[in-house]
Amino acid sequence: MYKKIVDKLKNKNIAILGFGREGKSTYKFIRKYIPNMNLTILDKNSFELDDKLINKVSGDNYLDDLDKYDLIIKSPGISLKDININSFKDKITSQLELLLEVFKNNIIGITGTKGKSTTSTLLYEVIKKERGNVFLVGNIGVPVFDEIELYNENSILVVEMSSHQLEFIKVSPHIGIILNLYEDHLDHDGSLDKYHHNKLNIFKYQNSSDYCIYSSDNDYLNKYMSNSTYKGIKYTVRFDFEDISNNSIRIKDKDIYINGEIVYKDKDRILLGDANLKNIMFVLTVCKILNLDFSMAYDVISKFRGLKYRMEYVGKYCNINFYSDTIATIPEATINAINSIENIDTLIIGGLDRGINYSDFIKFLNKCSVRNIVCMPETGYFIGKRLNNKNVFYVDTLEEAVDVSIKNTISGMSCLLSPAAASYNQFKNFEEKGIAFLEILKKFKN
Repeated sequence: MYKKIVDKLKNKNIAILGFGREGKSTYKFIRKYIPNMNLTILDKNSFELDDKLINKVSGDNYLDDLDKYDLIIKSPGISLKDININSFKDKITSQLELLLEVFKNNIIGITGTKGKSTTSTLLYEVIKKERGNVFLVGNIGVPVFDEIELYNENSILVVEMSSHQLEFIKVSPHIGIILNLYEDHLDHDGSLDKYHHNKLNIFKYQNSSDYCIYSSDNDYLNKYMSNSTYKGIKYTVRFDFEDISNNSIRIKDKDIYINGEIVYKDKDRILLGDANLKNIMFVLTVCKILNLDFSMAYDVISKFRGLKYRMEYVGKYCNINFYSDTIATIPEATINAINSIENIDTLIIGGLDRGINYSDFIKFLNKCSVRNIVCMPETGYFIGKRLNNKNVFYVDTLEEAVDVSIKNTISGMSCLLSPAAASYNQFKNFEEKGIAFLEILKKFKN
């Protein structure tokens, strides 16, 4: 299968745009199968690479002259929103698109503002239990080329797809899933509408034998899908029990029904919250499409504890239960965590200001039962000043946030770190923030 990709790349003037994890993966792939090809690698940051056949371009002007290449293999993190791409837009491709062009019928693509990694991992575990020969790749941290030699005609690829990866694709996966759409990534995409339409590319190029699964009670998705002309077979997921036919996935008393038939009883679930219950609904929908055994899926779901940094219980310190939810980079995720975890007395919020609207979040915080709000830069300061009848604490660092939380949280209750913002202003990413949180807490071990 990968040989078809190699054939497409041969005899081309190729540029690898971005030399992070995926760019390096692309370079290794080309070097392995086309060892004598001259390549250009472009990245804003300078980099070392001992390869005489490489033309390295770095610095502030690294995006100049992109129209001179036959093919530009773009890494997801490179934003082109501030330059005119009309002269080379058709030359832009990616690992994901190259794979979709030759393997789309074996690919399940999962996107959404929140829940992608949890849903992708749970679906992967369910398929692995019954069928095996399944791979979990994509935005979850494994470039799709990394294990490409292992894929065969019977392999199933569960691919977590970010808006960045979907932005320029011209092929959609056989099974496409959009979990939800909220406000996010305005720094990369430039506008909310652009961000959402990047996500919707997961359905845009499907044909009538493909499947598009989406949450029809998400306001943004419902608006887009009600006016869409997408050709895929539609399955709608929502939290009510109306319209229980025609590929509908619904909830009644926390149990899941597909076309009116019960497929999952929610009594042994470990995963917290309604958002994760809906993620399970998406997984079971794919089980129906693939004709998987629901009882085997139930066994996997009932044992699945979720992923790190997602409403993760990290321990009891000074007789306070601490939860790490650093993946919560938007208000909706933090609201879900507050509604899912019991006895929250203290909430730690704040991070990079990306222009997200926090008005509804502020209203929610003012009404919820959480007493203490610990506010970190930058967004925490903005939110804290607009809260009423709360104990608001302003801190500069995560260490200070933990110290204030321990001093003010009622013994036996919970403290939740759920920023409702990205972590880039003080940390490399949400994982680094989660690691730092745990290391700080260890100093207070009972």
